Amino acid sequence: MAAASQPVYEPTGIPVIILKEGTSRSAGRDALRANIMAALTIAEMLKTTYGPKGMDKMLVDALGDVTITNDGATILDKMDVQHPAAKMLVQIAKGQDEEAGDGTKTAVIFAGELLKRAEELIDKGLHPTIIVSGYKRALDYAIQVANNIAESVDVESSDADAILRKVALSALTSKAVHGAREHIADLVVKSVRQVAEKRGDKWVVDLDNVQVIKKKGAGLVDSLLVYGVVLDKEVVHPAMPRRVENAKIALLDAPLEVEKPEIDAEIRISDPLQMKRFLEEKENILRDMVEKITAVGANVVICQKGIDDVAQHYLAKKGIMAVRRVKRSDMEKL
Repeated sequence: MAAASQPVYEPTGIPVIILKEGTSRSAGRDALRANIMAALTIAEMLKTTYGPKGMDKMLVDALGDVTITNDGATILDKMDVQHPAAKMLVQIAKGQDEEAGDGTKTAVIFAGELLKRAEELIDKGLHPTIIVSGYKRALDYAIQVANNIAESVDVESSDADAILRKVALSALTSKAVHGAREHIADLVVKSVRQVAEKRGDKWVVDLDNVQVIKKKGAGLVDSLLVYGVVLDKEVVHPAMPRRVENAKIALLDAPLEVEKPEIDAEIRISDPLQMKRFLEEKENILRDMVEKITAVGANVVICQKGIDDVAQHYLAKKGIMAVRRVKRSDMEKL
């Protein structure tokens, strides 16, 4: 008679979670509320600095250095935020500051209000994923409304510049540029007009064609628009001309130097005359390079790579202006 088979039991039990001493673990609604509360704390902290009646914050770091400001990006940067949810709001502010340069407080306060309303909906029994999908639908609807109320501007009409100037002024309400907003708005309209091109029946503006260069020493009202390409470089030799009119520019993507061999080479010189001939040959090579540039009629040389000291000397003797180590993007614009 066959023996009855014994049932097989698999080991089961409660999972063991090992945490560091002094840490606590929360899950479910408690964790959700803790995250919302941490984010709301950051938003509430910035609320008192917002608007015409906003107050400054005094921040004291571990070394005792004091910073007084009402700039949202600065306040969040100086704060030592540890909570993960609160850190996400700090990242929102940093992303807004890098993208637009302003609106950090608005982004954080608006995110805090969305979380505050979400908590009320959670208390009514809605699942967080449903709330998120609702916010996404609200975003799509807001974009749709913005597109519906938008007005087209005929850039070829006589009053187009005045309309574009008003558009620019509406975006220049930051405290950083408030004193020079009229001047900056004029520069913006002129620069966009300069690079705008018509493709088919649409006007297209490539913002990469507008370059912004910052220089210390003057105010915002001293900003100016340069119709051309600005290279933030010095001429390579003091004897070279500083100003060239009706320039014929030679663009070089190779160095004006004697190229080094691809393999390691060793030259043994036993006679001083050999050393002299060696240096003379190097000088002749560089002189020939400069002669070829002169032969094509170029009076300005813009080089993406280096220019040897000897080549600089011969270029200066020929009255040619030269600039080196120019970025490839600037070379392409030229």
